[in-house]
Amino acid sequence: MKDKKMDRYSTYESFYVQLADKKVADIIVTNHAKARWLDRVESEKTGTDDICAFLWEHLKNGTVKSYYRNEQDVYTVEDDLVFVAEFSESDRHRDLVGNPLHKMIVVTFLGRMSETMELRDLRTYYSWLRHSRRMTLIKNSRKRR
Repeated sequence: MKDKKMDRYSTYESFYVQLADKKVADIIVTNHAKARWLDRVESEKTGTDDICAFLWEHLKNGTVKSYYRNEQDVYTVEDDLVFVAEFSESDRHRDLVGNPLHKMIVVTFLGRMSETMELRDLRTYYSWLRHSRRMTLIKNSRKRR
């Protein structure tokens, strides 16, 4: 992934993939995302290297897209697998001009839209979750009195 040789003599640039306005040079998978990958995506290839290789290939192929147009924290892979990612500037990697490259930190995997129909509209799904939790809390508080 790193150090792609350019055409000019002795010029090296860190390899990155453009995702919207970010230049992704590294992928970091949190422990929570790894656990969610095991639960919701795949049970065979569960290593961090496997997950990063999967995401890196899809980044290079251009199949990772933003779930919403304006928000940049939820992404889909091949319009099916939904995951949440944050970006931070890399302190080690820069492009030839000197602009910082980014680290993509995968926070969690929400699942596949083909398996979980609720993921097709996340806003409705999360508002339903909040409402159901609130109603559960209200019912439990009534029982305690």
